[in-house]
Amino acid sequence: MPYVNLKITKDGVTKEQKAELVRGITDLLVRVLNKKPEHTHIVIDEIDVENWGYCGVLTSEYRANGKD
Repeated sequence: MPYVNLKITKDGVTKEQKAELVRGITDLLVRVLNKKPEHTHIVIDEIDVENWGYCGVLTSEYRANGKD
């Protein structure tokens, strides 16, 4: 039973984009590892940029300084 936990920053990702990610990851597991889609679980965690650190600072600060 494949379980994939995808963590992304919460910044306007649409339901359609999430659905495409789930389809793509499922298809990849089927193609590469011969896993059954009905046994595949994918969880998308959206993290506020104030709760994600990168390069020694919060992602919100990093982006505010034009580094994204």
